[in-house]
Amino acid sequence: MSTLSAIEPSVSRLLLADVELVPGAPRVAEGEGVASGQTMISVESAGCDRLGQIEAEWRDLIARAHEPNVFMDPALVRIAGLGLSDERCVTLLAWQSNTHEKRLVGLWAFSVGRLRRSAVPVRVLQAPVAPHAYLATPVVDRAVADSALNAMLDFIVLDRTLPKLIVADPIRTDGPTMQALNRVLDARSSSAFTMTQVQRPILASSLDGKQYFEKAQSSSSRKKLRQHRRRLEETGKLDVTVADAPDAVDAAFDEFLQLEAAGWKGQNATALLSDPADATFARQMIAALAKRGNAAIHSLRRDGRPVSMQIVLRAGSVAFTWKTAYDEALRDFSPGMLLLEDYTKAFLSDRSIAWVDSCAIDDTSYMSAWMERETIAQVWINARPGRSVRFQALCQVQKSFLRLRSVAKAGYLSWRAKWKTH
Repeated sequence: MSTLSAIEPSVSRLLLADVELVPGAPRVAEGEGVASGQTMISVESAGCDRLGQIEAEWRDLIARAHEPNVFMDPALVRIAGLGLSDERCVTLLAWQSNTHEKRLVGLWAFSVGRLRRSAVPVRVLQAPVAPHAYLATPVVDRAVADSALNAMLDFIVLDRTLPKLIVADPIRTDGPTMQALNRVLDARSSSAFTMTQVQRPILASSLDGKQYFEKAQSSSSRKKLRQHRRRLEETGKLDVTVADAPDAVDAAFDEFLQLEAAGWKGQNATALLSDPADATFARQMIAALAKRGNAAIHSLRRDGRPVSMQIVLRAGSVAFTWKTAYDEALRDFSPGMLLLEDYTKAFLSDRSIAWVDSCAIDDTSYMSAWMERETIAQVWINARPGRSVRFQALCQVQKSFLRLRSVAKAGYLSWRAKWKTH
């Protein structure tokens, strides 16, 4: 850390012109056309009030998008933006117009502020905006994805109030949206810098539940889970419930908050109830999404009381398993895995779901029972066209910082584990 601290001031001065403001650059007025190839796209920077006016346009967009992303939902972004204190929320809306209609073809939401977990003090555009959000991928119309993304980058460059460095953490790197973004950056003689990269489990299969688990799990694992379910049934009546009506979701979410806080997350002060701001945001987000049929809570219950719960969010044809909690007094029965079996079968039988994003940080958790994987990464993008030595230098400094931070964390955890054994 001492080496990074010593170079921080000089690196900051070196990179300021590349990632901060462009003195004298004109601001693109809201609704002004931005030429992008043969397609004319207009881009506006939408505030929280504006986001409350585009619900119908958003629903239409996600039906045309390769990759719907619930964490870009205007309702969710609006709630998160109203809660920002030291930062501000910027949502870019890309519109395609012709003589017959004007339709939304792109949405990418950011918070503007100091880069988190960084060695250098620069302002950036960070996505996603919301706390406890797990995907930064912009939502763009598949028919004009390149044009919409190019127009949004142009808007950022020309707006002198916005930083020029975009940090997407995490973004799906093997999907069509990132492929389009890479094409756009290549045409601008630029490229994205991958800072960190991991595999995340997803559920994307044409098999039914029985076939899926026969392929995903060994016969001994399946037998063990059947034994756990049978033993748990001996302690009380088991039911699987799905709350999807707004009032039922609200009531189930209150149960979820209590269940999560009673476990290790509560002890480590990482449960939603541990932070009043997080709890308020989560309640408002779940209520807003449930009102539109985009939030549900699956529960495994014993004598009516939840032993395991999974919150599921929706954006178009994609589901997101956002948060899970279980009764840790019953951990020997694997209640989380039992519920995963139940909702996996429900997802696979639901023809309206194209795939399910686990929202996992990597593929080491129990969600790894799902066989399919996607690559997610922290990606840095310089909105300005052209190759930039300064941008590459900033990326290398940050990558070194993250590497040192990871080594220090691993060393601390190793020391802590050894200390506990003595």
